[in-house]
Amino acid sequence: MNGDEPVFRKSRWGTNRYVYNARNPLGLALIVVTVVGVFVMLMLMENRAGPFAPDPAPTWSPPPSTDPWPFAPPRPSARTRTP
Repeated sequence: MNGDEPVFRKSRWGTNRYVYNARNPLGLALIVVTVVGVFVMLMLMENRAGPFAPDPAPTWSPPPSTDPWPFAPPRPSARTRTP
């Protein structure tokens, strides 16, 4: 490996993008860190761990409401009673 090589070099695929240069020690280290980081993130997603963990179930919930919903049923009045 040659230390005079640049860390990034132009892509050979005809684009104006730059890629890591594996001939530079820092470029090689960046390649390894990127691959390991992607693998770890995929494993965390697969196992639903870390930032991908589901929200915990609530441990407390409010008591059920005793208010009728959405409004109280009509009460029979004295005029509507049948003898």
